[in-house]
Amino acid sequence: MTIAYITHPVCHLHQMGNAHPESPARLSVIEDRLLETGFELALRRYDSPAATRAQLTRVHEPSYVERIFKLAPAHDLVWIDHDTAMNPHSLDAALHAAGAVVLAVDLVLGGETNCAFCGVRPPGHHAERAGGMGFCIFNNVAVGVAHALECYGLQRIAILDFDVHHGNGTEDMFRDEARVLFCSSFQHPFYPFADVTATSERMVKTPLAAGAGSRSFRLAVGEVWLAALEAFRPELIFISAGFDAHWQDEMAGLNLTEHDYAWITREIKAIADSHAGGRIISVLEGGYALPALARSVLAHLSALLD
Repeated sequence: MTIAYITHPVCHLHQMGNAHPESPARLSVIEDRLLETGFELALRRYDSPAATRAQLTRVHEPSYVERIFKLAPAHDLVWIDHDTAMNPHSLDAALHAAGAVVLAVDLVLGGETNCAFCGVRPPGHHAERAGGMGFCIFNNVAVGVAHALECYGLQRIAILDFDVHHGNGTEDMFRDEARVLFCSSFQHPFYPFADVTATSERMVKTPLAAGAGSRSFRLAVGEVWLAALEAFRPELIFISAGFDAHWQDEMAGLNLTEHDYAWITREIKAIADSHAGGRIISVLEGGYALPALARSVLAHLSALLD
């Protein structure tokens, strides 16, 4: 078995300033770790295509997509919110990041592979229907989910988000979609300050207090997520794979380790094997402590392959 690893060189060119934590080095340290450990041999690499406007507007308002195209600068930076900027390569990077998930859907549902990882940036899970935020321009996972629903006719898709920040954009897009189960684990209260009371059998939130650590994280996932997944019986699983809950990541304080990411990946894989023919598409979201990010992605991919 191999993992389809989907990325694009332009994702390294998106830059929001030298001091910005969402930097090109995030992808570089992951690539270096895969090479130095030999895990590269377990990957089948693909260059992502650019998402089309039609693919983007399945989940984003056409007016927002048009605004981003018009804002894309020829020089310098343009800020779309207080922490999210575009340089001259950002639009192209965002299109290829979303397009990577579309390609992953085609590869997995086309039978080329059971498992794909999209090593892309900018991330996506904070981008809502009508606006980008939180380092995100387009919602990469949502674009891929909509493609699977529209083009393959799936009836039950699960999105599992273990980033330290709640995937507010993904919730915004699918809260009324009966074919999608969304499970999100996140630090609370914390950006983007999710309404933890707005839940349903398909919008499953497991907020965790700062300092919660491995035991609380595993209990929440084991008692809440896994029950919801077993009841839903997903045909395909997407992962919003954020690694910023790691104890070395100064962006937050949930104190997880790479072993926790391996554990949750194995749990997800067991559900996928039971209900989805093993089909999993994982997409990089957060993770800003570079050595911890590299170790955590390797642990995640190793568990997917195991």
